[in-house]
Amino acid sequence: MKVVQAAYARRPRSAAPSGSLIASASIIVASMAAIAAVNRYLAKQAEAKNPPMGRFVEANGVRLHYMERGDGDPIVLLHGNGSMVQDFECSGLFDIAARQYRVVAFDRPGFGHSRRPRSVVWTPDAQAKLLKLALEKIGVSRAIVLGHSWGASVAVAMAHRYPAFVRGLVLASGYYYPSVRSDTFTSLPASLPLVGDILSHTLSPLVERLAWPMMMAKMFGPRRVPAKFNGFPKEMALRPSQLRAAAAEATLMVPDALRERGYGDLKMPVAIIAGAQDKLVDTEAQSTRLHSDIPHSSFHRIAGDGHMIHQTATEEVMSALREVTNGSTAAAS
Repeated sequence: MKVVQAAYARRPRSAAPSGSLIASASIIVASMAAIAAVNRYLAKQAEAKNPPMGRFVEANGVRLHYMERGDGDPIVLLHGNGSMVQDFECSGLFDIAARQYRVVAFDRPGFGHSRRPRSVVWTPDAQAKLLKLALEKIGVSRAIVLGHSWGASVAVAMAHRYPAFVRGLVLASGYYYPSVRSDTFTSLPASLPLVGDILSHTLSPLVERLAWPMMMAKMFGPRRVPAKFNGFPKEMALRPSQLRAAAAEATLMVPDALRERGYGDLKMPVAIIAGAQDKLVDTEAQSTRLHSDIPHSSFHRIAGDGHMIHQTATEEVMSALREVTNGSTAAAS
């Protein structure tokens, strides 16, 4: 009898923690679902307030959004990680270049209004192949290609893969050689299947909103964020789909740089431009070294500027574009 009573007395105490765990788990799941619903609503609102500014082209079954303006020699603009065509638009570079050239700027896969199928690992090579096909579909057979930050890796990949297509390169604030980077490791969970989907729809948008001022200070530093950058649609950049794409690209940075690119094999005109005080990418270890590996390249180290030089040193970037365009024309003649 005492044994039975003891067993009976123990049952509620053992059941209580189990019930508590189930209740806690239910609250967590419900909270995450509510956060995901809010993030989904905010993403839809962002897309409604920022409809496509340009046109669409389909290449290899991937729908890409692009802006096009101007006449003359084609220039292609490729934005950095986490960005979109509005970065070039609000910087003023797009309009300045369109006074002389036919300018095409893409939302790279997964950014802005462009799709990013899960069936492909979107390395710089994969993006170069897709974008070259898209450019041919809209009637661009040869072009000067400008890539900023992660876009510079895509521009280099395009030049290696299609040297007859790329007349010249302008590489701005790029990352070319492997180094230890904390963002590669911190972005890894958000880039993984399932885990990345959960994070990007729940916690990541909240964390990124809180960190936004600090991120902008780092990207623009030592300069202040210019007033014209208010034209950049922040909420579009904080959508779950775009945050997941950005995490995937951050994770790919070092592995891609580990590949031997053979930068010295590039024969077309190359202008390298970077802020001397870039807080995101080490200018000396990246752009200065690249300049030494491409003997015929020019190097514009912009004093007092950081990573976002197309925003803070727009005229200098435009001068680099003219330099490469004139150089490629002279070489062709």
